[in-house]
Amino acid sequence: MSSTRSYKIDVPEKQLDLLKRKLELASFPDEIDDAGWTYGSPLSDVKRLTEYWKNEFDWRKQEREINKMPQYMTSIKPDSFEPLDIHFVHQRSEVKGAIPLLFVHGWPGSFIEVSKILPLLTKGDKDQPAFHVVAPSIPRFGFSEGPTDKSWSVHNYAEVFQKLMESLGYNEYVTQGGDLGYYITRLMGINYPDSCKGTHINFFPMLGPPSLSKYPALALKHAITPYSEAEKQRLARMQWFLRDGHGYASEHSTKPQTIGYSLRDSPVGLLAWIYEKLHDWTDSYPWTDDEILTWVSIYNFSAAGPAATVRIYYETTYEVPNPTEQALSYNGKVPLGISIFPKEILAGPKLWTHTMGPVVSLNEHDKGGHFAAWERPEDLVEDLRKMFGKGGGAHGVVKGKSGY
Repeated sequence: MSSTRSYKIDVPEKQLDLLKRKLELASFPDEIDDAGWTYGSPLSDVKRLTEYWKNEFDWRKQEREINKMPQYMTSIKPDSFEPLDIHFVHQRSEVKGAIPLLFVHGWPGSFIEVSKILPLLTKGDKDQPAFHVVAPSIPRFGFSEGPTDKSWSVHNYAEVFQKLMESLGYNEYVTQGGDLGYYITRLMGINYPDSCKGTHINFFPMLGPPSLSKYPALALKHAITPYSEAEKQRLARMQWFLRDGHGYASEHSTKPQTIGYSLRDSPVGLLAWIYEKLHDWTDSYPWTDDEILTWVSIYNFSAAGPAATVRIYYETTYEVPNPTEQALSYNGKVPLGISIFPKEILAGPKLWTHTMGPVVSLNEHDKGGHFAAWERPEDLVEDLRKMFGKGGGAHGVVKGKSGY
């Protein structure tokens, strides 16, 4: 019997009361004169957001809005581990031939990122494909349970989502992911190529060009192909990120427990930690205070707690064989589609992407950053339609599900 049940977010009132008490007791550091964003989240912004969070922000209103999406909870048992309750959004299209699509978020995002693309993807007509959309909370994120076993692997996230899709009757499906979702969906394509029939990503963390020893033809082509102006700007963006914006990842991937105390105990610390990324990683996206605090509140109220969400960085760093290298490796069994946005933190020249697999769809955009589904939902959906629709490089990859 299926364990899947309908689910609505309903944060206990005592958690809201505790949050308010902590915000009332918040103390703030001083700040260097005229620091702006150079040192991180500006003091004036964090104070303003804290005051709004404490006195005006209406979580219940946001909760009601989120609960308009069809959400579920199900028990998934990874091999060699105890079952986990997995939270997910699942919206079936009315189109009979709709394509099953798994959308996987990253950090510091969550399942909420699917909300803007959900109505676009599920709607189809004779000219554009439709999708059945599944958008889970990664284990340890949002309202999914999280493992505490040290032997848990990045591959287990892929296993959980493979079993989730099977439990919903989707034995074949396609995926879309950025950030951590990139790693998980890439591993799904590598580990389950008979089920994962197409992968679309908007993030590719390769730090250099194709090597002559592994990809001689691509390396030679790279040597004689000048970078476009857009590619030069993305390389500069990547260098900025690795030099000035990568400190959080070093902490997450080496001592996640240490930063975890601050993320769990201090809502202001959690706010500042995430807010910096929402600012730095987007293409001047006009965040509202309600958007910022809804994203942060999902972490604050998460089932496993915000400290648990950063442990995946440690796993991607220290596992052997290394899952980061595996995700970047060539997978010739699954067609690959890529959306490139100019303010993505890791997105090099187009030619580099061909070391990951058969690229059947590649689209460069002139606006957008790290959170493509939130910043540029129409662009991301259009790219998915191009890849999986009629005439697309991955049209018809799911048996009996053409999208129409």
